[in-house]
Amino acid sequence: MEQRIQGFKDTVLSIEQEISKEMIGVKGIIRHVLIAVISGGNVLLEGVPGLGKTRLVKTLANVLDLEFKRIQFTPDLMPADVIGTNILVKDEQGNSVFKFQPGPVFSNLVLADEINRATPKTQSALLEVMQEHAVTAAGVTRRVPEPYFVLATQNPLEQEGTYPLPEAQLDRFMFKLLMDFPTLEELGAIVDLTTGKEEHKAGKVADAAMLLELRGIAAEVPIARPVMDYALRLVMNTHPGRDTTPEAVNAYVRYGSSPRGAQALIQGARVRALMEGRFNVSFDDIRNIAYPALRHRVFLSYQAVSEGKSPDDIISEIIKATDE
Repeated sequence: MEQRIQGFKDTVLSIEQEISKEMIGVKGIIRHVLIAVISGGNVLLEGVPGLGKTRLVKTLANVLDLEFKRIQFTPDLMPADVIGTNILVKDEQGNSVFKFQPGPVFSNLVLADEINRATPKTQSALLEVMQEHAVTAAGVTRRVPEPYFVLATQNPLEQEGTYPLPEAQLDRFMFKLLMDFPTLEELGAIVDLTTGKEEHKAGKVADAAMLLELRGIAAEVPIARPVMDYALRLVMNTHPGRDTTPEAVNAYVRYGSSPRGAQALIQGARVRALMEGRFNVSFDDIRNIAYPALRHRVFLSYQAVSEGKSPDDIISEIIKATDE
């Protein structure tokens, strides 16, 4: 078992180091993206334009040697452009027949670039495939290849020309990660990397089979009952009106996390434990995963927005108020 844990840790470290050749200053983001990918979850990356969200996803696909497709979401994009459609073709006898032309969602890793630029009708085309890893078109359900992930990027919702994602779609993302502006030193390194003559290209480190193997190892990590109960109480405390709910939640939250939030906490904590070289989940693992797993599942009231509160502020209050 120690060899499996060390092998898992070394493999993930190699992947992180390879991605870091093309990405600077986002080590925490890279780690959480890998946690979600190994767990089999989808990721929503939010940040202003130019921070490298798209570059991160493309680099990840290259390092993991996965089939990769990119969808550029725009207001005129239609659902058929995403999932595919039936087209009229000639068969061997010269007869006209309908043939399904798969859309870009039929891939291992799908980049939904600027997902909040498309209309809600087009956004909803991803609902089935994100949850069930299948696409239904013209009455026929087709499976997508495994492993399968949707990594979406979006600009902050307060910018012009965007459509807020519906709650049902937000809930299908395992993590929501926030990309901050780099520091002065990181900005200088980014400019050197992207404008100099020398190219730093990330190479292939893993493949689909290895990724599925890592997922299987993570699923075996045990979690003690007190740690499990702690994670479940964190999720329950995101809901206002309960006896144990913190005051900040009652004051600022309209409604809290779904059961998917608890699933994301446990799955992510198992992977993080292995990354840290442990075959058991700790309370710190749960607390680390709480922010990316719950920040898009805690919906704030108007009062919270007007006072400048963020979901992370509320999650911090929940963590403080929830005893181990």
